[in-house]
Amino acid sequence: MPHAIPHATPLVLLLIVLTDLAVLGTMRLSTCIRALGVQGLLLGLLPVSIAPTLSVHAVGLAVGTVAVKAVVLPWFLVWAIREAAVRREIEPSIGPIASLLLGAGAVALAFAIAARLPLPPGPDALLVPYSLATVIIGFVVLTTRRKALTQVIGYLMLENGIYLFGLTQTERVPFLLELGVLLDVFVGVFIMGIVVFHINREFDSLDSTRLTELAD
Repeated sequence: MPHAIPHATPLVLLLIVLTDLAVLGTMRLSTCIRALGVQGLLLGLLPVSIAPTLSVHAVGLAVGTVAVKAVVLPWFLVWAIREAAVRREIEPSIGPIASLLLGAGAVALAFAIAARLPLPPGPDALLVPYSLATVIIGFVVLTTRRKALTQVIGYLMLENGIYLFGLTQTERVPFLLELGVLLDVFVGVFIMGIVVFHINREFDSLDSTRLTELAD
């Protein structure tokens, strides 16, 4: 079957970066989780959008991505903030305005790096800069936010960027391996959720700086 939606790819990639910036621009965990869920849905559209033909491989990867990244992981994070009774990021290292400026810088840097790479014309040339931007922004969230749950969101954004870059090899990577990567992400976040739960129970706080108390 011929590829049906080639022109959707640039719009989907732009929306992915906007969800990155939405996370940077808010202190509300619920908003961060919604943005992460929307990003997972957009990532699920890409395998179908960039595939030269609408194959079972592309559709299966899309369905698996949406199920894990847009449904299961956001639901798990919603459950975690409900159990931890936390709604806002308290005293982040930098505020939302500075975070957005860093995000804009990350996008510019990603495109500058991608412009120097010998990329062939086609979907790969689009995927690389957006994937780099998502990785960098995920790292910014991971390192500048103090709540453990927000750091989990940053980790997932970083992983989404790696997944986005991996789509450049989607025709070469076996289908089962790609599903295995999605499963690894789910298991990793599940384990982090258990750790977050115990941090909150022991310290009555999800501020990761409180972990220094373990040294005493």
